[in-house]
Amino acid sequence: MDLDFNKNEDINKQLVYEVNTRLKKIYKGGGEKAAAKQKEKGKMLARERVAYLRDKDKPWLEIGAFAGEEMYAEHGGCPSGGVVCGIGYISGRQCVIVANDATVKAGAWFPITAKKNLRAQEIAMENRLPIIYLVDSAGVFLPLQDEIFPDKEHFGRIFRNNAMMSSMGIIQISAIMGSCVAGGAYLPIMSDEAMIVEGTGSVFLAGSYLVKSAIGEDVDNETLGGATTQCEISGVTDYKQPNDQAALDAIRNIMSMTGDFTKAGFDRIKPAAPRLKEEDIYGILPISREAAYDMNEIILRLLDNSEFEEYKAGFGQSIICGLGRVDGWAVGIVANQRKVVKSKKGEMQFGGVIYSDSADKATRFIMNCNQKKIPLVFLQDVTGFMVGSRSEQGGIIKDGAKMVNAVANSVVPKFTIVIGNSYGAGNYAMCGKAYDPRLIYAWPSAKIAVMGGSQAAKVLVQMQAAGLKAKGEEVDQKKEDQLLKETTDRYNAQTTPYYAAARLWVDGIIDPLDTRKVISMGIEAANHAPIERAFNVGIIQT
Repeated sequence: MDLDFNKNEDINKQLVYEVNTRLKKIYKGGGEKAAAKQKEKGKMLARERVAYLRDKDKPWLEIGAFAGEEMYAEHGGCPSGGVVCGIGYISGRQCVIVANDATVKAGAWFPITAKKNLRAQEIAMENRLPIIYLVDSAGVFLPLQDEIFPDKEHFGRIFRNNAMMSSMGIIQISAIMGSCVAGGAYLPIMSDEAMIVEGTGSVFLAGSYLVKSAIGEDVDNETLGGATTQCEISGVTDYKQPNDQAALDAIRNIMSMTGDFTKAGFDRIKPAAPRLKEEDIYGILPISREAAYDMNEIILRLLDNSEFEEYKAGFGQSIICGLGRVDGWAVGIVANQRKVVKSKKGEMQFGGVIYSDSADKATRFIMNCNQKKIPLVFLQDVTGFMVGSRSEQGGIIKDGAKMVNAVANSVVPKFTIVIGNSYGAGNYAMCGKAYDPRLIYAWPSAKIAVMGGSQAAKVLVQMQAAGLKAKGEEVDQKKEDQLLKETTDRYNAQTTPYYAAARLWVDGIIDPLDTRKVISMGIEAANHAPIERAFNVGIIQT
């Protein structure tokens, strides 16, 4: 192994270590004092509830662990968006699990909390997965109510989704394991079944203080909406459980009796590990986001037996397309190439740029996968489409539009892994968040922005300098260098995978060695939802 390989390996392992270090802090939620208060009430913590509920011998895929990272500092922060979400298995059945974290502002809903809950519901709806809600929330975080209450993608959309999922036949089970107030009361009660924990669970439209204020009635919360009231008098909830463990055991028992489902029929054979060492990915992926490397070497370390049937290998070489298997599942790979290649056109370093011939090839391949009902996996390290007079005269806009159209209209499930750069229209063509990948995860090496940091900073500095000069201020080289550094630092901070994951532009940041798990669990989830419409790309393809 050469020196560059060893350097790359060291840096990439350090990046993974940083991810895990940050996650350890996030997993503590609102901190030890807040956790101790929950324990004093006889309650399990959110992550303890999820761990107890799910099957221990099956994998767990967390969604949005970094949600809210370094956001809401003026309000004390909101680790993991104040809610734990993910795909796991309950009594052998794959489910979405959503658990409020009462150690974070008593489980109150911040704007990012709503966004994360909506993402969990979206995954359940797209894949027809049962969804389990472990409810323990004080309701909307009032200081930010204008950012969470009235809009289409705000708090109320969650209850709309409850109703939609019910009509779609998607199983929804709720356990009221703490406070459940006001609008938040609708979420568990609009589920198919709701259970409540005696002594700690409560559900009502208005708590005792508001009732006293509104109508002058003196009543305690337990009488108002505790387990006995809601199970034996109102009949609002279906089961009364003595403690958290009993409620979680009941959910496991219900799921153990759930019938089978109609499958989409994606092809799977006996899984096999890659023949080439997966750990080599750390050494292959360069430290520099501008450096060349062969994406084929990454692909071979993600596929079963390291077997890859490449499509049009000698044509449109800035995008690699082909067929392989991940954990037994058949997949179509669409990946950006970054190496230097020699072709009849001469020596070219692609650097993640998409050329017209590559866009044309990818479009055709995507259409073929839709024809064959093969899920698509996009491996992003893209700087955008090729620019310049030659590209424009060659119809790059039209070819790019065709690729975007094929991605947008695909009916097979799509999965996106952001390996390196994810810039501009390249993000869109390679199935960025706006194009509905079933799951989208980033490696620690990812960068997501409209363009690279140095280019963007130079443009922004030119604009700032021009504005200062227009005001009569003198901008010398020293001032311009200072502006460039400040702008570059600020812009680069906004391109990190942490910045993206905090805002749920990606579902999480993963160790590259977890990529196969993400894809396999994602396709298994997608197999719950038969494809209901024909693939049709419309007039743009003509």
